[in-house]
Amino acid sequence: MRKNLKFAYLMAASMSVAVLASPVSARKDSGPVIQMSDDFRANVQAAQAALQAGDTATASGRISALTPATDFEAYAAAGLRFQLASQRQNVQAERLALTDMFKTSSVPRADASRLRYVAGYLSYVVGNYDDAIAQLDYARTLGYDNIDASLLRADIYLRKNKPREAWPFVQEAMARKRASGEKIPAAWFDRAISLSYQAGNWADLGALYRERLSLYRTTRDWRSALSNLLPTASLDPQIQLDLYRLQAASGAMASERDYQSYAQLAEKAGYPAETKAIIEAGRSSGKLTPTQAVTAQLLKSVTPKATKEMAGLPAATKKAASASNGTSALDAADTYFSLAQYPKAAELYRLALSKGGVNDDHANARLGIALARSGDLPGAKAALASVKGDWSNVAGFWSIWLDEQSQKTAQGTPPTSPTAS
Repeated sequence: MRKNLKFAYLMAASMSVAVLASPVSARKDSGPVIQMSDDFRANVQAAQAALQAGDTATASGRISALTPATDFEAYAAAGLRFQLASQRQNVQAERLALTDMFKTSSVPRADASRLRYVAGYLSYVVGNYDDAIAQLDYARTLGYDNIDASLLRADIYLRKNKPREAWPFVQEAMARKRASGEKIPAAWFDRAISLSYQAGNWADLGALYRERLSLYRTTRDWRSALSNLLPTASLDPQIQLDLYRLQAASGAMASERDYQSYAQLAEKAGYPAETKAIIEAGRSSGKLTPTQAVTAQLLKSVTPKATKEMAGLPAATKKAASASNGTSALDAADTYFSLAQYPKAAELYRLALSKGGVNDDHANARLGIALARSGDLPGAKAALASVKGDWSNVAGFWSIWLDEQSQKTAQGTPPTSPTAS
C-alpha cells in the first residue's frame, strides 16, 4: 500500500515553476501574476537548466543566489528549492520548501489542493502525523479527495497505533475502487485483512478473504485465507470442519499442523472414519509420519470406531426414512458426507429438509457442498445461494471453489475429483 502512496505522491509532485519570457505578465484566472526582474529570471532559468541536466551542485548555487523581491519570486525560489530537494531525495527540505511556497499568494489555485496533499504525504514520511492529517484536511477542503488520500490517512492512523481509526479509510478506498470497476490490489486486501484481524471483526475478515479469493486464487491464497480464518474464536466447530474440508479440496493442506488440526477436529466432531482418512492422507503426502505421536495415537483410537461407524450406516438410513422429523436424516447425511459419499449425503440432506425440524442453513450448506463434490455444479450453486446466518461463511467460501470448478469445466480442464479428500 505504501508503494501506491509513493506513486501517488510522485504524480502529485510532478510540477515545475512556470517561467515566462517577459518579466511581467498577466496569468489566467487560475494562476498568479508573474513578476520577476531580469537578473532573478536569468538565475531561475540557469537553475532550471542545471536541474534538468542533473547538476544539483550548480543548481544549488544558483538557487542560493536568488534574492526574491516580489511574492511570485518568493514562490519561484521555493519551487526551485522543492525541485532540488526532490532530486536529492531530501524529504525534510522538500517539506520546508512547500511551507515557503504556502507563505506566498502565488500558488496557482489549480495546484493548491494537490500541493497540500503532497505536504501531507511529506509530513507523514518524516513522522509528523498531526501535521499530515491537518494538510490532508486542508487538501480536502480545497477539493483534493482522491483514493490515495484515504490510503494515506489509513497509514497515518496505523503508524499512530490506531487500527480502528484506520479501518474506515481502508474501507472507503476499497469501496471507491469497486465503484470505479477497477480491480482492488492484493496489497489493499492484505492491509484490510490485517486490520480486521487486529480488531476481531471476524465477519469482515471472512468477507475480505472471500472477495480476495474471488480475484486472486492460487493454492497459496487458499491456504493463507483458510489457515488464518480457521482459528477465529467465533467459528462453530462444524463450520471450522467444513473449512478444513475446503482446504483439503483446494489442495491447500501444506503442513503437519494442517493435517493434525483437521484430524483432531474431525475426531472431536464424531467422525472417526474421516479422521482416519485424514491421517492416512497426511502420511501419503509426506506431511505426517507414523512416528508423529499425536496422530499415531489418534489413528489407533479411531480405527475400530471407524469400522463401527460404517457398519451402522444402513440402520441410521432406515431410521431417517421413518422418523417424524429430519434430525435423523441430517445426522446420517453428515456421516455419509464425512465419508465422502456425496450422492448419498445429498439424498439424505434433501430428506432432512423435507421433513423439517433441522437447521436449514446447515443442511443447505452441506447439500451444496455434496452436490458440488458429486459434480452437480448448478444444483450446488442454488443450494449454497440459499444459506444465511453463520453458515454463510461456509457457503461463501465453497461458492468460490465451485466457481473455480465451473471455470475449469468451461475451459476443458478436469475439475477437482469428487472423491478427493
